[in-house]
Amino acid sequence: CKILRCNSDFVAATLHLRGPTRGPAFCTALRSYSLCTRRTSRTCRGDLAFHSAVHGIEDLMIQNNCSKEGPTAPPRPPAPNPHGFEALDVCDYERSFLYKHGRPPGFQHCAAFGDPHIRTFRDDFHTCRVEGSWPLLDNDYLFVQATSSPVAKGSNATVTSKLTIIFKNMKECIDQKVYQAELDNVPSAFQDGSRNGGARPGGSSLAIWERSPGRHVEIRAAYIGTTIAVRQAARQLSFSIRAAEEVTRAFTEEQDLQLCVGGCPHSQRLSRSPGGRGRVPAETARALCREMLPVEDVYFQSCVFDVVTSGDINFTMAAHGALEDARLFLPDAEKLHIFQ
Repeated sequence: CKILRCNSDFVAATLHLRGPTRGPAFCTALRSYSLCTRRTSRTCRGDLAFHSAVHGIEDLMIQNNCSKEGPTAPPRPPAPNPHGFEALDVCDYERSFLYKHGRPPGFQHCAAFGDPHIRTFRDDFHTCRVEGSWPLLDNDYLFVQATSSPVAKGSNATVTSKLTIIFKNMKECIDQKVYQAELDNVPSAFQDGSRNGGARPGGSSLAIWERSPGRHVEIRAAYIGTTIAVRQAARQLSFSIRAAEEVTRAFTEEQDLQLCVGGCPHSQRLSRSPGGRGRVPAETARALCREMLPVEDVYFQSCVFDVVTSGDINFTMAAHGALEDARLFLPDAEKLHIFQ
């Protein structure tokens, strides 16, 4: 895939064009850029940088009133920039997107914690039974699977006991990397022992950071504009993600079962009302959860449900951690609290 060459040629051809008089020369460079992408389309199918470039060209054509028909020979490029776009930005999704579209990308947030409770990319909120292994994400760039088991013997409620995260191979940036966490084993490295994306030029665009030894790691995948947090609180694992919208939508009809996209299936949903005989009285659970979560939103409801169901007061930390991740990851702070 030669998209990097197309990108750098366009940057070189337009670096010296500024102000309202740039029009005809800029349109010529855009048409050349478009021609370059068409020539490499067969080998670039499925490449994120390629599809970003194609959409970026269309937007720039409209913004600058450029005709698709016309000369395609680019203006004579200035001397090459040693810190040019190709070397600097191809594995920095946010910077690349900003350059191409003139605005930062949009982001979405998903979380799975406690029972598990799922907050989807569309801000739907479900409490799920989902015993066994279920995909949280399954797209062109990421695969995330959560394995659940009963929170206690004889209980309908389940908790996540294992998380598997696969960062799929991206030729310019990273080797495929697999991260796996289990109860009492939240490592600060990928399965192969590495802590970044490998020896490729963009290998550092994927990195693991240990926030609390054995309890909380953050994985930053700058090449796809994505950050993931994995935590253990009480006897459960939680997962939170902030991902670029373009990445969350990069899947086919066959990849339709993703809890982060559609929530848990209707047959697997549980009511959060702590009815029946719990292991901790509901009022006691409410008092404990209120200390950590003063706003009585779905995070508070989830906390009460988990403490009543499990009998473990440490489950207050699961909902609190998920709320803290949401505070960091949500693009719109007004959507932090959900009330149902």
